[in-house]
Amino acid sequence: MKQKPKVKFANKDRSQFFNVLRNNVENYFTDNNISRHANTSMVIKTCVMIFLYIAPLASLLMFELNTWQVVIAYSITGFAMAGIGMNVMHDAVHNAYSANGNVNKLVGYSLNMIGGTVFNWKLQHNLLHHTYTNIYQMDDDIDDKLIFRFHPNSQLKGFHRFQHIYIFLFYAIMTLYWVTFKDLNQLIKYNRNGVSRAGKAEIRKNTLILIVSKLIYFFYMFFIPIYFFNYSFGQIFLGFICLHAVCGIILSVVFQLAHSVEEATHPVQNEKSEIENDWAIHQMNTTVNFSRNNKFITWYVGGLNYQVEHHLFPNICHIHYPQIAEIVKTTAAEFGVPYLETPTFGSALKSHLNALRKLGTQKDVQFVLHYHN
Repeated sequence: MKQKPKVKFANKDRSQFFNVLRNNVENYFTDNNISRHANTSMVIKTCVMIFLYIAPLASLLMFELNTWQVVIAYSITGFAMAGIGMNVMHDAVHNAYSANGNVNKLVGYSLNMIGGTVFNWKLQHNLLHHTYTNIYQMDDDIDDKLIFRFHPNSQLKGFHRFQHIYIFLFYAIMTLYWVTFKDLNQLIKYNRNGVSRAGKAEIRKNTLILIVSKLIYFFYMFFIPIYFFNYSFGQIFLGFICLHAVCGIILSVVFQLAHSVEEATHPVQNEKSEIENDWAIHQMNTTVNFSRNNKFITWYVGGLNYQVEHHLFPNICHIHYPQIAEIVKTTAAEFGVPYLETPTFGSALKSHLNALRKLGTQKDVQFVLHYHN
């Protein structure tokens, strides 16, 4: 399997933007005597998300539900599954949930509870996506995927002209593919292409954890309600599909609104395999906030509508993003660095669909930065 290319960033931040910004953010926490990690509100949110995940599944065992009630129960679980992924697991795997590494590790395994695998996520998301955001053949999130084109450098094909229409079918099965085949495929791929530096013993351990986690997940999703509580396979399978359709669409759309939009750039490495920019400036050019003033969206998506702040400070719990956002925006303005955002969820979704439409019809796509005050 082809090895991942080596890409580095040119240190051109002569204005010291990120150093000043980091000091400003650190001063905010120091001056206000606030921890960078989870607070009481975050712990309560964690409990709410886990309860919303477990309670509908428990209702299948406590009550005799008909098919439509099973579908509703699984759909609520899908809503909560996305919430756990965006809030609880996401912060923990970035070591942002707690100052205690063991707590982060334990909370991070909530991803395995909902069908995923922590060590794959760390490689795909923490390493590749956060380091090489929107860089072709480095950021797996924007790599070519079957019938989709997410980057101007990838090959344009005739059927791409309809991708902004059929994309939602792909989004609806995204987590279904994740819990069935993706994790095993990624484990093999990352071990072969050099992304994973695990030794043989760790590879065996990770493989065992993956297999056991999947068996437990499918045991409580299928075997318990069918074998012990006499639900039909058809009822549970229909509910399971609805669960992943809800979760997949939510997660896909939320993550795509930060990078696969008209406002975000797609930098290309030069002949020296360098991105001709400082890493922090690169993040500011490839990452877009949305709906910063919508409190429910901010609460539910785990601050992922504050992606600028998250990409610059992934080890800060998302509960603090609304407070540090003004610091980031003000500091960026002082240094003439773009702070990209779309005002509403609707405008961000429109921008995403427009980006997909352009990528599906134009060979050499040039996205123009739009600035929102």
